[in-house]
Amino acid sequence: MDPDRRRCLHGLLAGATLAATPMARAANAASRGADLDVRDFGAVGDGRRDDTPAFQAAVDALPESGGTVRVPAGNYLINPLRSVRLRSRMHLAMDADTRLVAMSNAAPRAYVLLLQQVQDVEVSGGRILGDRERHLGSAGEWGHGVMVRGSSGIRLHDLHISRCWGDGISVGGLSGIAGLAPLPSRDVVIRDVTCQGNRRQGLTIGRSRHVQVLGCSFLDTGGVLPGCGVDIEPDPGGDARDILIQDCLAQSNQGAGIQLYERVRDVTIRRCRILDNRGDGILLRAAQGGVIEGNEIRGNGLRGIAVRATSRDFHLRDNRIGGNSGALARRRRDPGERGGMNLDVARGANGIRVDADSRPMR
Repeated sequence: MDPDRRRCLHGLLAGATLAATPMARAANAASRGADLDVRDFGAVGDGRRDDTPAFQAAVDALPESGGTVRVPAGNYLINPLRSVRLRSRMHLAMDADTRLVAMSNAAPRAYVLLLQQVQDVEVSGGRILGDRERHLGSAGEWGHGVMVRGSSGIRLHDLHISRCWGDGISVGGLSGIAGLAPLPSRDVVIRDVTCQGNRRQGLTIGRSRHVQVLGCSFLDTGGVLPGCGVDIEPDPGGDARDILIQDCLAQSNQGAGIQLYERVRDVTIRRCRILDNRGDGILLRAAQGGVIEGNEIRGNGLRGIAVRATSRDFHLRDNRIGGNSGALARRRRDPGERGGMNLDVARGANGIRVDADSRPMR
């Protein structure tokens, strides 16, 4: 064969071989623009291989202007000790049949997806499955499906997050960086998300501003306290404010359906169904300012709505409250409390307005 022709054929074969490698596929995908596929970066989705590096490579390959990382259907093993660390101005778009499966680990704190100090991030579609039954340790309660920390402009929607060692989703602030003041998360929208069977909380909202939780379900939480469907409980040194929880279902959780616990203000709970939780339906402790309206609150093991002393300035209207109390009804009530087991307002709670249409029903 002619030497020049032989060299040409060898070059073509080498080029074809190179194009088949994950590195080459990644380069080709990146060159097509800001719409990338994790398979072009080596993700397999067979439920056996660690796909964390491939996911991270796809995220890191996005240009500064951002873009979309697509995840086709499959079972992708993710190492929560490393996390998939999302970046600003991106969309992680998962197929409805995508599952991100947390690899077993013994860590008290680990996250499948981490959104830390980023802006304008969207996560949609698919499922996140924690390692609750496969966890290798016994300590800690912070093995979360999604951790949002010190971030803004976040949209989480059409997700199913289950069986996490800690929370399905945790939204909070970022602190301890070079002596700076805590950085709360801001402008977070969580829509059409189901958190089910997680060990600590369905959703925790910590230091944050302007959080909307819309059309979500928080089910079967329990294993370690507080065990709430939704717990708004910022750490000391910060607060949570301007929170809307609307058209949600909180059912069969070990703790309260929805809990507002200290350093919380300006919360609206509207048109939610809060059913059959072992704790209170809604618990307010040292919460300030808000509206609880149009909710159905039934069958909870303790009180329907419990307003503890030091809570103030809440308006309760148009709620359907009945069939609560369970075991608590058999206990002797604190004489400093007024109302019944469906609605229980401590005397030290000030500015609590209860309209007639929000009083307990038989």
